[in-house]
Amino acid sequence: MTSFRARILTKPIHRWAMKALPQLSETESEALEAGEVWWEAELFSGNPDWAKLHGVKRPVLSDEEQAFLDGPCRELCTMIDDWSINQLDADLPAPVWDFLRQNKFFGMIIAKDYGGLGFSAYAHSEVIRLISTRSIAAAVTVMVPNSLGPGELLHMFGTQEQKDSWLPKLARGDALPAFGLTSAEAGSDASAMVDEGVVEKGLWQGEEVLGIRLNWSKRYITLAPVCTVLGLAFQLRDPDGHLGGEADIGITCALVPTDLPGVETGRRHIPSDTMFMNGPTTGTDVFIPLDHIIGGTDYAGRGWMMLMSALAAGRGISLPSMSCAAIALCAHTSGAYARIRQQFGLPIGKFGGIQERLGRLAADAYALDAARRLTCAGLDEGRSLSVISAIMKAHATFRMRSAIDDALDVHSGKAVIDGPSNYLLPLHRAVPIGITVEGANIVTRSLIIFGQGAIRAHPHLLDEMNALAIKDQDESLAAFDTSFWAHVGHTTRTVFRALGRGWSGGRIGPAPDAGPVTDIYRQLARWSAAYALTADMAFLTMGGALKRKEMISGRMGDILSEMYILSATLKRWQDEGQQAADLPVVRYCAERSFAKIRQSLNEVLANFPNRFAAVLLRAITVPGGSVAGPSDALSEDCADLIYEASAARDRILGQTPGGVARDGVKVLDDCYAMVTRCAPLMKRLREAGQDPDAGLEAGTITQVDRDSIAEMQALVAKVVAVDDFTPEALSTLYPRLETREPQREAAE
Repeated sequence: MTSFRARILTKPIHRWAMKALPQLSETESEALEAGEVWWEAELFSGNPDWAKLHGVKRPVLSDEEQAFLDGPCRELCTMIDDWSINQLDADLPAPVWDFLRQNKFFGMIIAKDYGGLGFSAYAHSEVIRLISTRSIAAAVTVMVPNSLGPGELLHMFGTQEQKDSWLPKLARGDALPAFGLTSAEAGSDASAMVDEGVVEKGLWQGEEVLGIRLNWSKRYITLAPVCTVLGLAFQLRDPDGHLGGEADIGITCALVPTDLPGVETGRRHIPSDTMFMNGPTTGTDVFIPLDHIIGGTDYAGRGWMMLMSALAAGRGISLPSMSCAAIALCAHTSGAYARIRQQFGLPIGKFGGIQERLGRLAADAYALDAARRLTCAGLDEGRSLSVISAIMKAHATFRMRSAIDDALDVHSGKAVIDGPSNYLLPLHRAVPIGITVEGANIVTRSLIIFGQGAIRAHPHLLDEMNALAIKDQDESLAAFDTSFWAHVGHTTRTVFRALGRGWSGGRIGPAPDAGPVTDIYRQLARWSAAYALTADMAFLTMGGALKRKEMISGRMGDILSEMYILSATLKRWQDEGQQAADLPVVRYCAERSFAKIRQSLNEVLANFPNRFAAVLLRAITVPGGSVAGPSDALSEDCADLIYEASAARDRILGQTPGGVARDGVKVLDDCYAMVTRCAPLMKRLREAGQDPDAGLEAGTITQVDRDSIAEMQALVAKVVAVDDFTPEALSTLYPRLETREPQREAAE
């Protein structure tokens, strides 16, 4: 029986909400059910509990995982010639493929019970990160079998028979998997998929069995040209009622051996000149038995839920790890190059324009790796972090693009000339891949982060929507009454929090005793309250129409993403012992994030359809004011952290190439070490107004010193040099170019 409050006060609101709040499609409902919320829910609450953040266990590698990273992983990197893979052979060398299989690189996520390595999410991430510093093509080859695909889906949903049959083969590399999802008709909109399977009887190994007749045409499928088993997503139909249910069953996932009649693989795409195996696959009248459905017939039609569940891990690990590697490599090489390269008698790292970019690189390397570690910690707790994985996928690849642009600017002409020693162009070419795959960033930013995050992370919204979906009106009203008034209480508290924190300039609010960064916690709590109130007002005034306001959703998603990445930055600083030397990058990250949050919130309110609500929100949250971001002095301090050799530089850059560097990076590192070592000698010569030879003659330096300087000068010349090719060599790389002498016009 409904309460008096429900009948008198809540009923008209319930009636309005039935029309105003967005109705979830079956696909959207499955996507929401597939994930869970974690720290983003605290940020969405408007009152984050910092003890929960600090209570997350710092991810560490086990002895076995560390040994794998130091052993097989580094050995793999020494076997890779990225220039040859991308420009000459269009493939990994055969010994590398064999090494990957023998050392179970394709079985990192497969449990030891099935012959896999059983690594943690953090170890998986560290492996991908290290390989990515050497070769994107090799990293993608390793990441895909350990991301969205048969291995992950079988672990999560497979029958015991399927696990026993397939997982050992996948772990050993005897079976090489790919996953076919994207088609010409269905990119981001999987519900538009036309690839079809029809339940019917057919012959399987000489016997008539009930199975599925498949027809598909997929594209952009990594490892499709060489895979032996294809995980396939398709629309399943049962027109004759063999399974006893609806004719249109829905998206289903199944295992398809690629040696079956009608399966076509082998043709290749060229993804932005990064030559990992990627290509189309088609199937014509391919027959498989029903037991090839992943999870069996109980999971027929549940493919979208399965994909969303599996995608959270892949998006939270693979692409963020690759992005962190690229950003670290950009910071590593740009800091060293800026120390080595001189113009106008000074290292270029002392010019403000260069320092601006170096400061940003240092901050991005620190913050994104912090977010990667925090995300891995959540995944290793067994969580399915759909919203956080979307944040990481989009914003890690966005920042990768920005970092590579900054590194290209610092290196200038050296980064333009392609060749084996160019360590930046392969990253630059790979940027569109990261931006596009596993959910295009435009869709992820505009629809998923806030759209899915608002419903899942909000304390009451999903409960209200579920209440509205109840068919029995009395039961629906009763459930809605409970959730709605809890929502009212939450919003009332949020109004006062946002008002007090906004008008005090963030000087009041919850914060741990964190010494010099306590104020950052308070400011973050301020914007959390402002964000929560704005989200509530957006749903109240726009309702279901908010789904179509993608630019507003995108900006709201940006705010949530900035808060998550900054939270991770603070957590990293706490975990690493509150290193005073790292404070400049922590403060840089905070000031930049707060400037972006202010800007995004101002843009949301400027475009809010309900102008009264916008004015009210602006008065409460006070988002106006300076959006300048980090000061020039702070940028200089951050730039120095990757310009000068120090323990802080090593911490910021994390696991860098070392002895398995790309061509060009090893020479750069040797030169950087030599320039650093010779710095006191060069300073002594400058103060004496002498060149090295004059200094030797005058006794300012010794012969050993002069030899060291000569070695340094030779290394500097190697670093500054760029690749060039003979016409014959170019004809091998680019057969369309004719090998002939350049035409010279007569002087007259």
